[in-house]
Amino acid sequence: MKIEFYKYQGTGNDFILIDNRQKMIARDQFDLVKSLCDRKFGIGADGLILLEDHEEYDFEMVYFNSDGKESSMCGNGGRCVSAFASFLGLVKERCRFLAIDGEHESVLKSGDWVELKMTDVHEIEIGEDYFLLDTGSPHYVIFVEDVDDINVVENGKAIRYSKRFRDDGVNVNFVEPAEDKLIVATYERGVEDETLSCGTGVTASAIANYLRDPSQNFTEIPIESKGGKLLVRLEPYGKIGFKNIWLCGKAEQVFKGTIDI
Repeated sequence: MKIEFYKYQGTGNDFILIDNRQKMIARDQFDLVKSLCDRKFGIGADGLILLEDHEEYDFEMVYFNSDGKESSMCGNGGRCVSAFASFLGLVKERCRFLAIDGEHESVLKSGDWVELKMTDVHEIEIGEDYFLLDTGSPHYVIFVEDVDDINVVENGKAIRYSKRFRDDGVNVNFVEPAEDKLIVATYERGVEDETLSCGTGVTASAIANYLRDPSQNFTEIPIESKGGKLLVRLEPYGKIGFKNIWLCGKAEQVFKGTIDI
């Protein structure tokens, strides 16, 4: 069977997008997803996203990591599937969709710029040298002097496969505070490698940076990842809560094709 696919990227975080409203692909075809994401023998991507119908929303987003397993929320993937829905003519300037962590809203602007509303954050663990929080996916955040001095894969893997996180995994972010931005590098579980960008990761990093020094009062944080620039807006409330969290950046279609599965 031949299927049509589209390749999208958001600051270097790349995804295979498939219009699955006709249910051509089942959610339990893990080996197929893994093979499609393989960069040597498949299309190649950090993950695969199925766009499906939903009675109460514009669409539903079903996300798989490149290991073939259905995963938690992907922020850059949410921006890319919003752009894909616009390309398909399902939405225009705004959309509401359902993902594994609940409802999301997107605003689509000119120049491939997509703003995605993330879930509120209520619980944050603050350790001696780390922050642990869930922004749709679980993230471990460490602040460093120079990201370029960090072996992201080696150090990220050590935390991800530590006794505490070995079974369920955790994403690990190394954050360098610069004068007017945060520089972020992320090791992603499921991909089991460094990715050029991670949407939920930069969101977690922005929140952790606010908690690290609330006197900065930064509620709009420019982010520099290895794949490009993002912007996170947030609104603190209560002691350590955050709401109205928006992940903003470009989401671009790279190419389309067909593949025989």
